[in-house]
Amino acid sequence: MSTVPIASHAPAHSFGRQGPVRSRHDVVAPALRLPAAATAQVFAAVRQRGAIARDVIAKLSGLSIATVNRQVSALLDAQLLRERPDLATAGAIGRPRIPVELNHEPYLTLGVHIGARTTSIVATDLFGRTLDAVETHTPGGSQATALAALAESASRYLGRWHRRQPLWIGVVTGGVVDSVGGTVDHPRLNWTQAPIGPVLASALGLPVTVASHVDAMAGAELLLGKHAARYQRDATSSLFIYARETVGFAQVIGGGVHTPSGGAGTVAGLPVRSDLLGGSGRLESTVSDEAVVIAARRAGVLPASGPNSSIAALQRVARQGDESAAKGARELLDERARVLGGAIALLRDMLNPEDLVVGGQAFTDYPEGLDRVQASFDEQSLLPSHDVRVTVFGNRVQEAGAGVVALSAIYADPIGALRRSQNLRSHATSSAPKSRGFLSVRH
Repeated sequence: MSTVPIASHAPAHSFGRQGPVRSRHDVVAPALRLPAAATAQVFAAVRQRGAIARDVIAKLSGLSIATVNRQVSALLDAQLLRERPDLATAGAIGRPRIPVELNHEPYLTLGVHIGARTTSIVATDLFGRTLDAVETHTPGGSQATALAALAESASRYLGRWHRRQPLWIGVVTGGVVDSVGGTVDHPRLNWTQAPIGPVLASALGLPVTVASHVDAMAGAELLLGKHAARYQRDATSSLFIYARETVGFAQVIGGGVHTPSGGAGTVAGLPVRSDLLGGSGRLESTVSDEAVVIAARRAGVLPASGPNSSIAALQRVARQGDESAAKGARELLDERARVLGGAIALLRDMLNPEDLVVGGQAFTDYPEGLDRVQASFDEQSLLPSHDVRVTVFGNRVQEAGAGVVALSAIYADPIGALRRSQNLRSHATSSAPKSRGFLSVRH
């Protein structure tokens, strides 16, 4: 992933709470669940298995061959699938034996992960594979200025893809997300009812889906992870716990990410205690990157400021520093792992999921601490032993979450989503901000 400067010179009046945003009908709530409709089931089977014959799709999905034939024909007409007669079994007769596969090259979706400090923009194909990703500092300033900068940079980035048709935009972020209206309350960014969904729909002329970042990461495990087939077969429950600069959790129940109507819950205020890390006695203020760095500065393990006073620097010291400094750094990182393991145990005991997944750089950037997470979990959980599994996406989990939110409407209703996207593009207005400056892209 390359690091780029984001546009910061967009006029503050371009987008705001009274700005020229598109209708809320261009904002679509996420569909982070296993496919239910027949067309979506056929599309999922082809996406997961590659080139596949219609009768095999019928066996995998449980749909009748007549239903599969109708859905395949519709997906072929929409140019979302294509036939592969060159892969047909020798001697086979008739179209039902001709394999079909995803027609993925013409399309892309765009995912935007807005973190408290860093924003990632990721281009994804219909398989959910990352085509390209860039990273930048999350823009500051007023809410209107920040939204305008994000929209301009996303528009400029998208404009560099000349050979693929963009279909959808997915936005994931912390705070309290209204997925229906596409607005976000994000205290860390000083955003209140920030209309990020309508703003991007206006700028890019595409439908936009906005979701909580932890819900999105759980959705990526469900729909894109290597365990997706097991979810499909068993509809297991799962608990996803995230930790980096913030902490959060999400649940998968009955084949879908569970998001209460009032928005995702929070574990930031779970009571914890750590004499070494300090904090306010609450989980997030104790284990966040910022909290651990402050504790390291206080202990003299890191300098008070500068490039060598960061969580990445602390991890380097733990691995490569002199004996005394490395010991102090490891103690802090192990203490963070201990506190996280205890919090995971508490959540597990309350919810008792069948699968337990952790993600975020608090886990993936310091894998040396995972044994301590597991040990603390085992010590404090009152239920039988359970493995704590790290997300299959490693330190790309934010990227995967943004990608799956952009794809979720397509996976739930491939033909309907394609039509909505094409209709919006055909009626796109000239209100998108003009491109100024340069955003470098790695392909």
